[in-house]
Amino acid sequence: MTATAPAPPPARVRAAAVLPRLALVLAALLALLSAAAGPASAHAALTASDPGEGAVVATAPAQVTLSFSEKVALGDDSIRVLDPRGKRVDTGEIRDMCSGSTIRYGTALHPGLPDGTYTVAWQAVSADSHPIAGAFTFSIGAPSETTVALPVANAGGGPVGTAYALARYAAYAGFTVLAGSCAFILACWRRGAAARPMQKLVLRAWVVLTAATLVVLVLRHPYTGSGNFADVFDLAGLKAVLETKTGAALVSRLLLLGAAALFIAVLFGAFARRQSAAPEGGADAREAAAGKGDGKEDSKHAADLFFGLAVAGSVFAAGIAATWALSEHASTGLQSGIAMPVDILHLLAAATWLGGLTALLVALYTVPDMEREAVRRFSRIAFAAVVVLAATGAYQSWRQLGSWQALTGTSYGQLLIIKGGLVPVLVGIAYLSRRWTARLGEAPAVSAEADEPTAATATATATAAETAAVSRETSVSVGVSRETPTAGADTPENPARAAQLARQRAAREKALRRQARDADPARAGLRRSVLAEAAVAVAVLAVTTVLTSTEPGRVAIQDAGRNGASSPAVPNRAVKVTLPFDTGGTNGKGSVRLELDPGRTGSNTLHVWAESPDGAPLDLPEVKVAFTLPAKEVGPLPASADRADPGHWSAPGVQLPLAGEWRIDVTVRTSEIDQTTVQKTVKIG
Repeated sequence: MTATAPAPPPARVRAAAVLPRLALVLAALLALLSAAAGPASAHAALTASDPGEGAVVATAPAQVTLSFSEKVALGDDSIRVLDPRGKRVDTGEIRDMCSGSTIRYGTALHPGLPDGTYTVAWQAVSADSHPIAGAFTFSIGAPSETTVALPVANAGGGPVGTAYALARYAAYAGFTVLAGSCAFILACWRRGAAARPMQKLVLRAWVVLTAATLVVLVLRHPYTGSGNFADVFDLAGLKAVLETKTGAALVSRLLLLGAAALFIAVLFGAFARRQSAAPEGGADAREAAAGKGDGKEDSKHAADLFFGLAVAGSVFAAGIAATWALSEHASTGLQSGIAMPVDILHLLAAATWLGGLTALLVALYTVPDMEREAVRRFSRIAFAAVVVLAATGAYQSWRQLGSWQALTGTSYGQLLIIKGGLVPVLVGIAYLSRRWTARLGEAPAVSAEADEPTAATATATATAAETAAVSRETSVSVGVSRETPTAGADTPENPARAAQLARQRAAREKALRRQARDADPARAGLRRSVLAEAAVAVAVLAVTTVLTSTEPGRVAIQDAGRNGASSPAVPNRAVKVTLPFDTGGTNGKGSVRLELDPGRTGSNTLHVWAESPDGAPLDLPEVKVAFTLPAKEVGPLPASADRADPGHWSAPGVQLPLAGEWRIDVTVRTSEIDQTTVQKTVKIG
């Protein structure tokens, strides 16, 4: 006959079933958000090029230039120009042509290029650390066949992009738990420094953050470059990364984490020993009040140690948070001088709330005798953190969106709506947690010392009964006539049964400890509400991490206009303009009629007709057209119009990169010395 272990208590079964499922749901949520985010989009966007996309130029240009909406970083091979056979025809030297608010880079071309279609492939890193890339073609003389295929992969995508994104998520999570748990210990529960579960939580968070930062650093070069994992061994590429703003931020984070390791050692060393040695209620203070010299000295040393840890922890947390603020969205764009300190405050408040919530959850499940005053302190601190989060989050939302249209019409705005919907749920659950915290004070405190004899007695009684029953079964099964062993006696004749007895004893003792922990209904209710709060907090953290790698709504609206998205304020039809002119010479009067089809951002076809005052075609010696967007300081962008018929010129592939009020300048020459320029402003959406 074989004895079976008793079934675990229902509460243990529920916890064992719920926690793995919760972890699975949260992992699925992270994976879903990671897949939905896709490759990271960035602040900077290509606004113009010379030659333009699809342009046909009469003679070979001396160089190719690219203009961007904001600052970018380029390497030696960031701009490549390929001939129809795929051979590079650029010199490989990047020219910095930036001036004031104009961000322009170029590369020189070899002289004497033959006619044909050429491909320009470019890749850069935006000022907020995300890669951008693109390609386009232009033709010399006339278009031709080309063997060069335009790249279709997005910068920052593929397996390297996925690994890089996961490492970023892990870094955010590690920082949140590390900073928040340490803050929880110092501000709410100093005796928790001696609790083994809290020590494990902080050390694991430090390891996750450090490992994730190293992964991001080594993947940075392939992430912004080729997208191949093999490039992590490219030392030249790693050196180039270290010279960038992002590389410097990552190295600074590693240095701060190295110093933070010393902080953790003191926190869980000298500080933990002092806290575990002092009885609850402040032994040092009682000794000082009694006039004991050693008590006064110890109290002073304890205060100095706590003050030093609090200052050092604040410095390390703010410094690590600054490594994100100085290298991502906050460091570029509108009001960056204000946005960076606001972003640091936002990260610190999130870590204090969400990381502290994680520490509280671990303590509630693993440390039955945690002081109730620690929960009350965290409740007050969490409320203050939520206020800071709301204020800094509102500012960040305004800065990154810029319009109501961006809130509903961009991925950034939609993610912000999801986050905005999750935060009230989180605050509502936090309110329930505060109510359970208040009930802790109403319920009578259960003394750990008083519980110990009861638990020990129950354990001894249960163990004796189990031992006697197993021993009797052993005697019958082996057929040996001997006296039944007394409770607690060893059974050397059957080691397997003795091992089973030991397992049963351990399970029973664990169940009794769990029963003592769950005896307080207020504490059990608080655990459940904090667990739900932590689950929603993980979802909020995941959405926030995706937001940091998503193109801000303010820029996405501009990019939509550059890529030809229609605007509801502008009809989707050809722009037609008629401009009278008078050059002052003989037969110098007439009119030019322009048609820009489809009359929107992106690629357009331009037609120009010149007519005499009586409406007859006027074959002019020269007609030039240029487009300028004064509000964005874009242009003039020349349109190379070729003569199609007498009095008719056309130019395919005229690129208008942004929406807005464009000025069309038409220069008309009627003789060698007689010419004039007429203008007209039109709205392009």
